[in-house]
Amino acid sequence: MIRTQIQLTEEQLRSLKALAREEERSVADLVRQSVAEYLVRRPTVDRAELVRRARGMIGRYRSGTPDLALDHDRYLDDAFDT
Repeated sequence: MIRTQIQLTEEQLRSLKALAREEERSVADLVRQSVAEYLVRRPTVDRAELVRRARGMIGRYRSGTPDLALDHDRYLDDAFDT
Protein backbone atom coordinates (compact mmCIF):
# COMPACT_ATOMS: atom_id res chain seq x y z
CA MET A 1 0.00 0.00 0.00
CA ILE A 2 1.01 3.59 -0.55
CA ARG A 3 0.76 6.07 2.27
CA THR A 4 -1.02 9.35 1.48
CA GLN A 5 -2.49 12.30 3.30
CA ILE A 6 -5.96 13.76 2.98
CA GLN A 7 -7.69 16.67 4.62
CA LEU A 8 -11.10 16.18 6.20
CA THR A 9 -13.40 18.52 8.01
CA GLU A 10 -13.60 18.11 11.77
CA GLU A 11 -17.10 16.66 11.39
CA GLN A 12 -15.97 14.14 8.76
CA LEU A 13 -13.14 12.92 10.96
CA ARG A 14 -15.36 12.77 14.05
CA SER A 15 -17.94 10.72 12.14
CA LEU A 16 -15.31 8.41 10.65
CA LYS A 17 -13.73 7.77 14.05
CA ALA A 18 -17.12 6.98 15.57
CA LEU A 19 -17.95 4.60 12.73
CA ALA A 20 -14.52 2.97 12.99
CA ARG A 21 -15.06 2.33 16.72
CA GLU A 22 -18.58 1.02 16.06
CA GLU A 23 -17.40 -1.38 13.33
CA GLU A 24 -14.09 -2.18 15.06
CA ARG A 25 -12.14 -1.11 12.00
CA SER A 26 -9.55 1.56 11.32
CA VAL A 27 -10.32 4.94 9.82
CA ALA A 28 -7.87 4.09 7.02
CA ASP A 29 -9.83 0.92 6.24
CA LEU A 30 -13.09 2.89 6.03
CA VAL A 31 -11.47 5.47 3.72
CA ARG A 32 -10.05 2.72 1.47
CA GLN A 33 -13.46 1.05 1.27
CA SER A 34 -15.16 4.36 0.49
CA VAL A 35 -12.69 5.15 -2.29
CA ALA A 36 -13.07 1.66 -3.77
CA GLU A 37 -16.87 1.94 -3.79
CA TYR A 38 -16.71 5.40 -5.36
CA LEU A 39 -14.40 4.19 -8.13
CA VAL A 40 -16.65 1.25 -8.93
CA ARG A 41 -19.76 3.48 -9.19
CA ARG A 42 -18.04 6.21 -11.19
CA PRO A 43 -18.80 5.91 -14.89
CA THR A 44 -15.71 5.58 -17.03
CA VAL A 45 -15.32 6.14 -20.74
CA ASP A 46 -12.28 4.84 -22.55
CA ARG A 47 -10.32 6.94 -25.04
CA ALA A 48 -11.73 5.11 -28.09
CA GLU A 49 -15.26 6.00 -26.99
CA LEU A 50 -14.29 9.65 -26.49
CA VAL A 51 -12.79 9.76 -29.99
CA ARG A 52 -15.93 8.13 -31.42
CA ARG A 53 -18.14 10.73 -29.70
CA ALA A 54 -15.96 13.62 -30.89
CA ARG A 55 -16.03 12.37 -34.47
CA GLY A 56 -19.79 12.07 -34.23
CA MET A 57 -19.96 15.82 -33.58
CA ILE A 58 -18.16 16.76 -36.79
CA GLY A 59 -20.45 18.63 -39.14
CA ARG A 60 -23.46 18.60 -36.81
CA TYR A 61 -23.47 22.32 -36.08
CA ARG A 62 -23.32 25.31 -38.37
CA SER A 63 -22.34 28.84 -37.42
CA GLY A 64 -23.66 30.41 -40.59
CA THR A 65 -20.27 32.08 -41.05
CA PRO A 66 -18.50 30.54 -44.05
CA ASP A 67 -14.97 31.71 -43.13
CA LEU A 68 -15.16 31.01 -39.39
CA ALA A 69 -12.52 28.25 -39.48
CA LEU A 70 -10.09 30.47 -41.38
CA ASP A 71 -10.73 33.76 -39.57
CA HIS A 72 -11.65 32.57 -36.08
CA ASP A 73 -9.16 34.89 -34.31
CA ARG A 74 -10.83 37.98 -35.78
CA TYR A 75 -14.27 36.71 -34.75
CA LEU A 76 -13.04 36.07 -31.20
CA ASP A 77 -11.51 39.56 -31.02
CA ASP A 78 -14.81 41.06 -32.20
CA ALA A 79 -16.78 39.01 -29.68
CA PHE A 80 -14.62 40.10 -26.74
CA ASP A 81 -14.65 43.76 -27.79
CA THR A 82 -18.39 44.01 -27.23
